[in-house]
Amino acid sequence: MSDKTQADTSKLHIQIDDDVANGVYSNLAMVNHTETEFTFDFIYVQPQQPRAKVRARIITNAKHTKRILIALTENIARYEQRFGVIDVTPSPGEPEYH
Repeated sequence: MSDKTQADTSKLHIQIDDDVANGVYSNLAMVNHTETEFTFDFIYVQPQQPRAKVRARIITNAKHTKRILIALTENIARYEQRFGVIDVTPSPGEPEYH
């Protein structure tokens, strides 16, 4: 089998529904894990409100979570090279999340 044929058969065609493509805004994320899985909850917290709503939940395995971490690390580095360092110091009145 030639390299070209191998490359063609390994392509992944990804589809995205319109509602998913629009995305959701999140300003808080919570991460939990078991021995085999990580759960990411993406939450929107409205200012001055005592309740918040989970907008999306992603459950994935440990290997894929580490791949996500690597991809995020690389993309943050590229972002900061282009736009400057991201300041994660909380704004006045904003709670600190850990």
